Amino acid sequence: MKILVRDVMVREVAYAEIPGNRDDVLKTLQDRKVSGLPVVKKGEVVGIITRSDLLRNREEDQTALLMTRDPVLISPDRSIVEASKILIQHKIRRLPVVEGKELVGLITVADIVRVAEGMNIEESIEPYLEKETVVLWSEMPLPVAGSIMEFAAVEACPVIDTDLKLVGMISDRDLIKASVIEDSVEKTDMSADGGEDAWMWDRVMRTINKYYTVSRIKLRDIPVREAMVPPKTAFKTDKVSDCAAVMRKNRIDQMPVVKTSRKLMGMLKDTDILRALSDYCERSRA
Repeated sequence: MKILVRDVMVREVAYAEIPGNRDDVLKTLQDRKVSGLPVVKKGEVVGIITRSDLLRNREEDQTALLMTRDPVLISPDRSIVEASKILIQHKIRRLPVVEGKELVGLITVADIVRVAEGMNIEESIEPYLEKETVVLWSEMPLPVAGSIMEFAAVEACPVIDTDLKLVGMISDRDLIKASVIEDSVEKTDMSADGGEDAWMWDRVMRTINKYYTVSRIKLRDIPVREAMVPPKTAFKTDKVSDCAAVMRKNRIDQMPVVKTSRKLMGMLKDTDILRALSDYCERSRA
């Protein structure tokens, strides 16, 4: 059976509008607990704005200057295989769904991973794992690790110890959790307690919303091991749908793939799950 975008997409889509500003975007991100929004002007989709856009453009306030223009769009009548290929090709994580020029939905990488979970794809992940990845040392100072992640344009990295064994994962969310908000008058420690939801979204957004215009974010001078989280790992023989289920359940977008010795051998990303789903669907039609 051919699965269409309309069968999978989110229909009640949160979006930002032009004219608008940073505070409007932050409030919508916080209220809807999402990391990115389509931007609409006079009913037409004209851009995409994400959490990363806000962090990269700290001096801008207007939505029109913060957003990415000319977004890639898709029709609800296209297949999820086509959607997967578009997401992979353009290296994006969400596609506004439009009929004519009207926004009618949104489909994300996570939506398609959820479909892959239910398809019982028994093929192993080995052909899809990525063997080239940025790796951090557990004793590395966190500000250095943050700079490496920024320069490499990655949002998460595996962490190894002195014996080259995998000991953790660290993501942009962990960096924000282990940072302080500074200005000329005071410091606010964003990592004061450890009982928050793993995604830290409400607290991060409240803090940024309160301090962004007057402060700057600075990573604490601690080793990476104090900020990393335990990894959810996979073996190369694990099945595609099983790994999709782990990603969906734990709300993660990549998993380190390890040997029995806990030595790292590669990474499996959610976009690799999309590649596996596309191959599976094409084989099924042949």
